[in-house]
Amino acid sequence: MKFNTKTIHGGQHYEPATGAVMPPVYQTSTFAQTSPGQLISGYEYSRGGNPTRTALENALASIENGARGLAFSSGLAATDCVLRMLKAGDEVIAMDDLYGGTYRMFTRVYKDSGIKFHFVDMNDIDRLKSLFNENTKLVWAETPTNPLMKLADIEAIGKITKDKGVLFAVDNTFATPYIQRPLDLGADIVMHSATKYLGGHSDVIAGALIAKEEQLGEQLHFLQFATGATLGPQDSYLVLRGIKTLHLRMQRHCENGQKIAEYLASHPNVKKVYYPGLENHPFHDVAKKQMQNGFGGMVSFTFNSGAKADAIKFLEKVRVFTLAESLGGVESLANHPAMMTHASIPENKRKEIGITDDLVRLSVGIEDADDLIADIEQALL
Repeated sequence: MKFNTKTIHGGQHYEPATGAVMPPVYQTSTFAQTSPGQLISGYEYSRGGNPTRTALENALASIENGARGLAFSSGLAATDCVLRMLKAGDEVIAMDDLYGGTYRMFTRVYKDSGIKFHFVDMNDIDRLKSLFNENTKLVWAETPTNPLMKLADIEAIGKITKDKGVLFAVDNTFATPYIQRPLDLGADIVMHSATKYLGGHSDVIAGALIAKEEQLGEQLHFLQFATGATLGPQDSYLVLRGIKTLHLRMQRHCENGQKIAEYLASHPNVKKVYYPGLENHPFHDVAKKQMQNGFGGMVSFTFNSGAKADAIKFLEKVRVFTLAESLGGVESLANHPAMMTHASIPENKRKEIGITDDLVRLSVGIEDADDLIADIEQALL
């Protein structure tokens, strides 16, 4: 079954009791039993499993070519579940450019856990290899990264982690499985903030993990069940509904993202554009190798002036774009990473990795590209 069909039918079946084409929202906390321990339908308590969430989790596994999908109350809850597999003394190698919430979790929530985190540019393969030791248990990559659109060669890293016997997790939020399927390239776990493109309509907070192997999926499910960060049935329904149009939306996100990146690259007030679909992007060759069907809808840029004031002025002037956090909805959003999504990263660390005060991040929606470009043009005046 090809991807476009999988988004609608992958892992999906009509509801057997009534024949409903879409799964009902099973808004229930518990399920009746015929005798103690004798379950009617395999469901006991909705923290452990709910039919609406199961429908979503089956769809997640299908579109990422995994063995087991799990739906969480947020992307950070999904990330936390992976880290709960570790113990004091274990070490994690992570990308040096990460979503601010991920960085905050690694460096502040887990700072007293005894788990050691190394942050590295994963395109420096020799440096990456040098960080492995007997305590290394997890490699965490985000590609493309938020907000600098750095890429990591998933296949190359996957070969290293397989050789070392280390788990490899990839945050695939920006690309989605329409563009990139990390499990096919050597990853063991894929993470999504399903709030973003999978949901696609800015109306739900959700996260997802997809495990390549069933045994790993069972480990993660136990941790999810034991800690309780599950997705409710109504939100599960909304994400599942979003997935059914993922291929159509991502096609337009990619088309619009490419056009806007090219427009910005030619604008006299713009210094640098971060978009993997541009030929001058430092990892464009990696993007062509592992990204299918386009390069996504996320574009970041800086100003020739280098002035924070110009970034703020731009963000205050946009009218079709909305100044807001988050990304991946049908509507276009604009963001100032240093003051918004990445404010939790210390200023010196932001500067070290390139998140400058004049950096603007755009989540390019599915509106008419001409209207989006016109809005950017007036805001840049």
